[in-house]
Amino acid sequence: MTGALEVLHCDNHVLAVCKPAGLPVVPDASGDESLLDRARAWVEREFEKPGRAFLGVVHRLDRPVSGVVVFGRTSKGAARLTDQFRRRAVRKVYWGLVEGHPRGVAAGAPSAERESVLWLAKDRARNVVRVHRRPVEGALEARTTWRVLAAGRSGSRDVAWLELVPHTGRSHQLRATAAELGCPLLGDVKYGASAPLPGRVVALHAARLELRHPTRDEHLELVCEAPVRPWRQVLEDLS
Repeated sequence: MTGALEVLHCDNHVLAVCKPAGLPVVPDASGDESLLDRARAWVEREFEKPGRAFLGVVHRLDRPVSGVVVFGRTSKGAARLTDQFRRRAVRKVYWGLVEGHPRGVAAGAPSAERESVLWLAKDRARNVVRVHRRPVEGALEARTTWRVLAAGRSGSRDVAWLELVPHTGRSHQLRATAAELGCPLLGDVKYGASAPLPGRVVALHAARLELRHPTRDEHLELVCEAPVRPWRQVLEDLS
């Protein structure tokens, strides 16, 4: 039995859904149910498919992260969506809840948009990236614009709500960027958070995805509400 699926958009060529934190996009070594499994089962039920439904994976989110994920429902749709991601023609907007406040920004207040440029080298053995502030051999440039949407206290800790827009697609780019700003994402112990969150999730959420429909002259703006935990209480505290 598969879990419930939150569908944001569905047509002949595109399926967009909201991924829960803690669910892998594709099957992995854990053997746990994946978002792909869940989405394929939904398509087969919804459209009474007698065989295995086609779904093309065109991008991914880290397992601990929540938010918008798009699949191609046809090979044409998948290929054209993949090309948009490859060309960085897709606009991605993330929200992050972080410990403390970004270095160099006045604490306790929203901020204007700023840019972070880092160079990231993947350590595959540890599944982390090493952060460099200037080009080094083996590291890839990672550009992110970000701003503070709100800041204050939640419970016993100082927290801030960031909007992050990646302009490159590096592994762990936003998680490493938050850590380099001196304010790791809540729950992201891999990048310096003080404590894990239940389910070992990370407070990073792919809130909005903007792209072109693969077969129609149509702009798609896909929006996924942040999950209840840990978002609702923190955002209420910051409001």
